[in-house]
Amino acid sequence: MAVPVLLVLSYVFFQRGRFGGVVYEFTWDNVSRALSPTYRAVLVDSVVIAGSATILALLIGYPVAYAIAQLPARWRNVALVLVVIPFWTNFLVRTYAWIVLLSSEGLVNRGLERLGVIDDPITLLYTRGAVVVGLVYAYLPLMILPLYASISKLDPELREAATNLGASRFTVFRTVTWPLTLSGALTGCIFVFVPSLGNFVVPELLGGGKSVMVGNVVRDQFLKARDWPFGATLALVLIVVLVVLFFVQSRVSRRVSTGGPS
Repeated sequence: MAVPVLLVLSYVFFQRGRFGGVVYEFTWDNVSRALSPTYRAVLVDSVVIAGSATILALLIGYPVAYAIAQLPARWRNVALVLVVIPFWTNFLVRTYAWIVLLSSEGLVNRGLERLGVIDDPITLLYTRGAVVVGLVYAYLPLMILPLYASISKLDPELREAATNLGASRFTVFRTVTWPLTLSGALTGCIFVFVPSLGNFVVPELLGGGKSVMVGNVVRDQFLKARDWPFGATLALVLIVVLVVLFFVQSRVSRRVSTGGPS
């Protein structure tokens, strides 16, 4: 892992060759270009889309993980297998399937028309919402699995004690369940947010190229513009985001495990 990261870091400070590749002459231009308003706007849009997908995945994944953890032991493995089954199918095939579902003649629009909810097809495909839905579907198992691992380790006697002391279900969740499973939730958020931030397939197919994310720009710099140094600079931004998120998750996990500030 270290060798590719070091290569990316070294390319950041070199120049693009006339016909592509790398010219080993030191420069700060790539860094200043990455901080320009154009690419800052792309980064902000990427964070908003990836963050929306992460929040939605957490809202869906937590109840699912909690429900799986409450199942009898013999049914838990079955439920977990059902969660990871989508990973057995090619990622592109799963993404194209959403085009069939969300198109104007797709199953979603036809279903809504038959139910009388809409009179004419609505635009679902090639929107930011379609990108968010695609990212949630792609990475939801990565949210459920760490949440399940965290919830399944929770001592049920702690919740029983809170209930016996008169706490409502919401209070038990807020004061016992959520704090003790926070580290698992943060791990799941990292597992969803980071690949969503760098994803370029879903924005390209479900967003129709209208929602440009950092992953699309990195892909274009390496494969189309052949500007490896600038592509490496943008990739380094994603690496920095990953390191910061893991640092935050580590600090929170340490505080939860020690019961106070680290």
